[in-house]
Amino acid sequence: MATASFETLRETADLRHLRQIIVGLDEGVILIDPDQSLLWANDAALAMHGVNAIHELGATVDEYRSRFQLRYRNNHRLEADDYPIDRVVAGDSFSQVVVEVTVAGEDSPRWVHQVRSLVLNDADDAKPTYLVLIIQDVSARYEAEDRFEQSFNANPAPAVICRLEDLRYVKVNQGFLELAGLARDQVLTKTVYDIDLLRGAERRDLAKERLAEGRTIPQMEAELEVAEGGTKLVIVAGQPIDMEEQSCMLFTFADLEPRRKAQEALRHSEELFTRTFQMAPVAMAIGTRDGHLLCEVNASFSQLTGYSASEIIGKPLTEIGLWESGETRQELETRTDAGQGLRGYEASIHAKDDAIIDCLVATETVRLGENTCVLWAFQDITQRKATELELVEAIEAVMKDTSWFSRSIMDKLARLRTPQPQISSPGLDDLTTRERDVLALICRGYDDKTIARTLDVAANTVRNHVARIYAKSGVHRRIAVVAWARARGFDGESVAIDKPKRETRA
Repeated sequence: MATASFETLRETADLRHLRQIIVGLDEGVILIDPDQSLLWANDAALAMHGVNAIHELGATVDEYRSRFQLRYRNNHRLEADDYPIDRVVAGDSFSQVVVEVTVAGEDSPRWVHQVRSLVLNDADDAKPTYLVLIIQDVSARYEAEDRFEQSFNANPAPAVICRLEDLRYVKVNQGFLELAGLARDQVLTKTVYDIDLLRGAERRDLAKERLAEGRTIPQMEAELEVAEGGTKLVIVAGQPIDMEEQSCMLFTFADLEPRRKAQEALRHSEELFTRTFQMAPVAMAIGTRDGHLLCEVNASFSQLTGYSASEIIGKPLTEIGLWESGETRQELETRTDAGQGLRGYEASIHAKDDAIIDCLVATETVRLGENTCVLWAFQDITQRKATELELVEAIEAVMKDTSWFSRSIMDKLARLRTPQPQISSPGLDDLTTRERDVLALICRGYDDKTIARTLDVAANTVRNHVARIYAKSGVHRRIAVVAWARARGFDGESVAIDKPKRETRA
């Protein structure tokens, strides 16, 4: 029956003409007899199945189904009645069915076919003369779409796609879901009116116009609403794309919220620094490392120096003449240029009224915005030094006659005048025997005349010994040399003083 039908169709002039028309088409064409026999296929249809002749497709619909396994794009395998070739035999008319085609015995599909049906009838007979499957190989397109889908989902940059026809979201990746704090079904059931991607955009009207026209939306900042409430600052941009033959808009995002939080934290930190700087009871100033220009001074600095902020800001320290000496200025500038911080550096500065102020200076390199600056701190020690000087003079006046002081009081006075230095060379071993005798008597509180009488030597000799003791100990005052000796465990009490023997004349 199938052979007779095929012979009849083959000898029909119309069929010959039809075959001549379709043989060179890019689309695949398979002719099927109503009795389910496969009659003919053009070269494109054979190539789309990886065969060279019609018999390799199968003589019948059943054989075709056994040689090629079909499933939908959602990985659902087609049942026998759902095969396009079965549906066309059953008289079903369909315009577009997309299936993946796998050769029997293989695991992965080789092609993706887009199939439509056609039923041809004789003019005088309502029954179909033969049935036609028209096939397009859309493997390349769907492979590209698969690659895009994989890339889209794997891309950590947040992205969402809306269909321009109804502005409904059709695809969303994990990056956007995490950014907005939404679930996938909360996005794919919404439109751009429900989830406004352009909220607070700086050029919102332009973006809406470009979206309506399906044109590129340039990058702009916007506020994206998030699930937990509030918004996140983002950069959003739109790029028109075609997806499954539909015009769409791909929106991509860059999360600026960490940057905004960092900027807010920096601004808060700078405001806190400014308030602390202005309220600090210690005189402080901020200057550039390059050029040593003053950028800011606090109220304590103005009170200390007499310079108002308007008089001193923007001027180099050299022009102001803040430092008492050029050597001090040069050393401080050299050290700050090298990035060396100062701690407790003692220096004298000139106030506006030419008063000399003794200060302890400290510096620290700080970053203000894009600039590297130097923070200066000045502690006024003028009064403290004056008090120390008065105390030293009083102690020295008392030490001129110490015969009525106890040894413990003398020790305390010595330590008060000069704190115990760290023991280092030179030491007591550098003194001669006579110098040690003189030092012992100095420690006992004797003046030069008493020492001269005790040692039975001239006063000039004592002064020479004292001068050499000063030179070897590195001090220049009597009370300081006592402190130097006691720091080394020498109090003079245990030293036996030997008087020099006078020569007798014959």
